[in-house]
Amino acid sequence: MSDVATDEFDPIIRQPFKEALEQRYLVYALSTITARSLPDVRDGLKPVHRRLLWAMRLLRLDPNAGYKKCARVVGDVIGKYHPHGDQSVYDAMVRLAQTFSLRYPLVDGQGNFGNIDGDNAAAYRYTEARLTQVALDLMAGLDDGTVDFRPTYNGEDEEPEVMPGLFPNLLANGASGIAVGMATSIPPHNVAEILDAAVHLIDNPRAEPQELMAYVKGPDFPTGGVIVDHEDVIAAAYLNGRGSFRVRAQWTTEDQGRGTWVAVVSEIPFQVQKSKLIEQIAALISEKKLPILADIRDESDEDVRIVIEPRSRTVEPQVLMDRLFRLTDLEVRIPLNMNVLDANRTPRVMGLKDVLTSWLQHQFEVLQRRSRHRIAKIDDRLELVGGYIVAFLNLDRVIQIIREEDEPKPVLMAEFGLTDRQAEAILNMRLRSLRRLEEMQLRAERDALEKEKDELQKLLDSEARQRTRLKKDLATLKDRYGLETPLGRRRTEIKEAAPIADIPLEAFIEKEPITVVMSQRGWIRALRGHADLSQPEIAKFKEGDGPAFAFHAQTTDKILLATDTGRFFTLAGDKLPGGRGFGEPVRAMIDLDGAGDVVALLPAGDVQLLLAASDGRGFLTSARGAIAETRKGKQVVNVRAGARLTVVKPVPKGHDYVAAIGENRKMVVFPLSELPEMGRGQGVQLQRYRDGGLSDAATFLFSEGLSWGMGGESGRVRTEPDLSDWRTARGAAGRMPPTGFPRNNRFA
Repeated sequence: MSDVATDEFDPIIRQPFKEALEQRYLVYALSTITARSLPDVRDGLKPVHRRLLWAMRLLRLDPNAGYKKCARVVGDVIGKYHPHGDQSVYDAMVRLAQTFSLRYPLVDGQGNFGNIDGDNAAAYRYTEARLTQVALDLMAGLDDGTVDFRPTYNGEDEEPEVMPGLFPNLLANGASGIAVGMATSIPPHNVAEILDAAVHLIDNPRAEPQELMAYVKGPDFPTGGVIVDHEDVIAAAYLNGRGSFRVRAQWTTEDQGRGTWVAVVSEIPFQVQKSKLIEQIAALISEKKLPILADIRDESDEDVRIVIEPRSRTVEPQVLMDRLFRLTDLEVRIPLNMNVLDANRTPRVMGLKDVLTSWLQHQFEVLQRRSRHRIAKIDDRLELVGGYIVAFLNLDRVIQIIREEDEPKPVLMAEFGLTDRQAEAILNMRLRSLRRLEEMQLRAERDALEKEKDELQKLLDSEARQRTRLKKDLATLKDRYGLETPLGRRRTEIKEAAPIADIPLEAFIEKEPITVVMSQRGWIRALRGHADLSQPEIAKFKEGDGPAFAFHAQTTDKILLATDTGRFFTLAGDKLPGGRGFGEPVRAMIDLDGAGDVVALLPAGDVQLLLAASDGRGFLTSARGAIAETRKGKQVVNVRAGARLTVVKPVPKGHDYVAAIGENRKMVVFPLSELPEMGRGQGVQLQRYRDGGLSDAATFLFSEGLSWGMGGESGRVRTEPDLSDWRTARGAAGRMPPTGFPRNNRFA
């Protein structure tokens, strides 16, 4: 398509929508990546943070100065440098002041700047702030020509493109952000360790990345905690700049006397809100998901103190805490994705060595630019000092020219070979400066300046001198942030721990016998103990209701409920309602609607189940494999149209044969080995029918024969020891059952 302009002042450009969308989205994506979300590898700052620090510097909010309202700072930032929402700018400023968010805060806040519980900061009209010494170290050298400045968005002011200071802010304070198609997540580190690694890299530019791990042990979070990964895992993450770290809370046990104890958490993982963490643990108690946990208390003041009380003194502290690590944010994974903007403002994922190398290259460039800037200043001063000395050496003639000439400047320049600046400086000299002592001071100043210039030139000409000078500056900085200082000491411990074992929840449930009873209408309850199934308490139901299932189980058991549609549901033995009253509807515990009628209820032990549908198809399955993890259940038997699941029976150990009888009253007996074991499906044909379908099936030990109840109240059982007449291959039609077999065609 060609561009068509229909109006000189309001042109309409015809362009394919896909092409127009791609162009505009690309512009938006690049803007988000380079000007909002990703930090610069040289100073570790995003534009909003850099502009905040620059505005505060111009307001002279030094650590020794007084505080100023945050509203004043935010107003300057959005008015001069960062045309975005005031709340977003203030939120960025708040984070720079939070001691639990930044390892080395750049802003010293006064007032409510939020807390570790997740509460928000007060409005910016109430809070005040000033810079910290860390921020000054990060901005040191801005007045020395060390970095380029660029016009602000409206062209009225200037702002630095990057901060020149020696403080390694990117790794020290970390960064996080989500751009378009990429993200960054860099945890904070210890400055002393970073500086040691940098010095090693200065001495050994070709050092292997693994060598740096001798200095950088791992992240150092402002909230402390324990990194429990193996050192090889940590090193692998730093090698390519991607990975994660397992961080746990720091905890100890306190003896409460008489054998009782509590666990006290004193440090929680980075970026975990304490209030939500306590809510997580409290939910485990209220929902009875961790029976060995009794109580949780928050006794924190300025320091974190979370008290965890076990159910009994016999609970192992490590077992309780391991389970809490698995179920709550007492253990989290902190991601590492060192995606940053390099010196060319190109997004890249860098390893630890690449980040340090890029930062050192920036510092060498700053050192060179500072030296050149200082040499230029010295040359300017030497020019003036040289003019002053000429004036002193020819003082009488200079005074004569000034007194007699109408335009003394060109005469001075011509007679003494002075520059315009030198002549102008001589003419502006004060009379009090015309002293012998002043001449001596000027000569001493000239010698000192020439010596300093010579040293600076040697520095610029020698890479070895530059490396020595940078190492000296880094050592000076390390004195302020060393491991022995309160701010520089390592807060996060690195202690390898094995992954938490996946201990089943049943291991934490107190094992007690129960009697499970369910009525025909689906009301279920669990009586304590293994009650006599014939006692009146078992047969207590609502009017018009009656017994359906009753059996003995344990509180640690999973109870399987099967419906005639082939769907299996799971109930927890310890969650069943008590035996008082009529219980509760089972439909309130699982999503039984539309799943058909209940055909079986039994404990899911370590046994096989014989499953068979009314069309005569069936298979074996594991009872534990039929356990469903959700309320919606699990489809185990794919029954065909018109059929329904009729047989769900456990297979006792030792049973080797299957007996199946159809509605046509014909029975077959075949080896159990001919049935496949499946996790889900329709199965195979147990018996062939011309009319009707399967009535019942059972397993038995062939050598002992097949037994069945005689019916009535006598409880008599009849056994047919010789089944050779019915023994056949699976899928046969069969023959009439033995004499005396029940007329209901049921084995039990």
